[in-house]
Amino acid sequence: MMFTHILFPTDGGAPSLEAIVPCAQLARSLGARITVLHVSAPLHFVAMRPALLTDMAPLYAVHRRGVAHACAEQVAAAARYHGVTCDTLVVEHELPYQAIVEAASSHGCDLVAMASHGLGGWRALLIGSETHKVLAHSAVPVLVLRQPAGDAAR
Repeated sequence: MMFTHILFPTDGGAPSLEAIVPCAQLARSLGARITVLHVSAPLHFVAMRPALLTDMAPLYAVHRRGVAHACAEQVAAAARYHGVTCDTLVVEHELPYQAIVEAASSHGCDLVAMASHGLGGWRALLIGSETHKVLAHSAVPVLVLRQPAGDAAR
């Protein structure tokens, strides 16, 4: 199977910044392009005074958009450095895994490549794993890029 469009979700963390290098190398060898996706969560706020929410929501939205675009662009710049055509996509969604699956479908991606944070055992069960959820729900192949075992504790 030949891949031509890779979706690379990122949360801006170190595992994503490290995983973009082998992903970009793979994309370059295949002549594929990459779309870097950052999913940000909508504002959830409980206040005794509802007026606080109307003041807070626009500020949060502007701040979140700026942070999300900066995260996506940092990863995209690393891909471009390695000679790969790359664009960015920022979406707001309650469920990151669902946003990833939907973006892969709606943007015509034929591979999702994502970093694994290396959480295992009870920690993965308690907080869930977006990677596991994408693996379970994706209609396209998913490539999981993991850090070597000694680096997972970082």
